This record gives sequence, structure tokens and C-alpha cells, in this order.
Amino acid sequence: MRALGLDYGERRIGVAMSDLFGWTAQGLEVIDRKVVADPEARIAELVGQHEVGTIVVGLPKNMNGTIGPSGENCIAFAERLRQKLELPVELWDERLTTVSAERTLLEADVSRSKRKQVIDKMAAAILLQSYLESVSKRNEGIVHDGFKP
Repeated sequence: MRALGLDYGERRIGVAMSDLFGWTAQGLEVIDRKVVADPEARIAELVGQHEVGTIVVGLPKNMNGTIGPSGENCIAFAERLRQKLELPVELWDERLTTVSAERTLLEADVSRSKRKQVIDKMAAAILLQSYLESVSKRNEGIVHDGFKP
């Protein structure tokens, strides 16, 4: 099963997908809320197309760890997805993912107009990759049938 990563914003939702093994995350698309009337329906389509087992929604926290209005919106969005799709929805700290994506694109000398098109799905890929690495580290010590994986 794959994991779907979402960088939720008021205007756009960046979407990333894991590989089948849960090792890597790749940016998939950007859902523009001014163009797509029902973003949750589009996410449901992606879940069905790609056999998604877990959804990871970025939770924007303030640098001191508190949750502001944007974080509250993400929590409400995650709960709507959980109810609609009946899948596990994880909230994942996304602090500085957009900054990291912007820095990477600047270092790659990507033009401003192209950065605007891809930054949200790149931020989603960064937060999903962080989640995947955390899950992998958690599972490293688990013993299956007497053997360590």
C-alpha cells in the first residue's frame, strides 16, 4: 500500500505519493482550489487509483510548537478526509518544508514561474519523505518470525 502526502493550503494542495515499498516520495500534482471544485473528491480519486493505505497531511506548527489558524484548518481537513475515505490520516509536522523546497528549487536555478507551479507538490514530497523515514526508523527494531528485517 502507498502513502499519500498532502501539503494543505488555502489556495493549493500539494500532493505526493510514496512508492509501493514506502521508501521514497515523489511529487504528484497540485490541486488548485480555484480550479477544482471539490478537492476532497479529487483526493478520493487518487486514493482509489493508487491503492493508498495511509494519508499524511502536513501540520503547519509555529516555530515554538504551537498550532495557529492554518494548523487548525489542516486538522479539520484531515478529519474530513478520515471520515470520507475511512483511511488512517496522520498529521505530520511540516515546519520549514516549503522553505526547504524553495531553497532546493533556487539552487537548481528554476525560474520563478516554474517554482510557483511545483513548490507545493515538492513540499508535499518533502513532508511525506520525512514521514516515511520516521516510520522506517520505528520499524527497524521490529523482529518478524524471529528474524530482523
